[in-house]
Amino acid sequence: MTTPTGHESFDPADADPRAFRAALGRFATGVTVITCETPTGPLGITANSFASLSLEPPLVLWSPAKASSRYPFFMAAKHFAIHVLGVEQESLCKHFAQAGDAFDGIDWATGPHGTPLINGCLARFDCELYATHDGGDHSIIVGHVLQVTARPGAPLLFHAGLFGRLA
Repeated sequence: MTTPTGHESFDPADADPRAFRAALGRFATGVTVITCETPTGPLGITANSFASLSLEPPLVLWSPAKASSRYPFFMAAKHFAIHVLGVEQESLCKHFAQAGDAFDGIDWATGPHGTPLINGCLARFDCELYATHDGGDHSIIVGHVLQVTARPGAPLLFHAGLFGRLA
């Protein structure tokens, strides 16, 4: 239903899922790449479902889609790293959106817990698994932050299906 002010109002359970997704896309987010080590090598995935959770203890969360082929690896990981991308790292974002195991040509190193750590990101949170929770078609992974690395710079933003930057 469209209101007199031109706003669309609907029950997401009864509407086209694309309408709900489009409404969610109106929230601008930062862009991250999450990495973990697997039995076959390093793995990464692009995600915008990252949030801070607690300062004491230091906790962050992210939410992988259960339909992703990378999902089981992240659910099994005891350690992972969340890399907040800078505005100049859009190609890195797209790279890990397509291929999670393609670390060739990426500046990275192995962290103290075996986690692949991408260098040069705006911020990086090296985490140990704290908890997991069901979240519908996603899971919620909570990480206890063990180490933070940060640099100055502008964040890569995502809004309504497009990448952007702060004005």
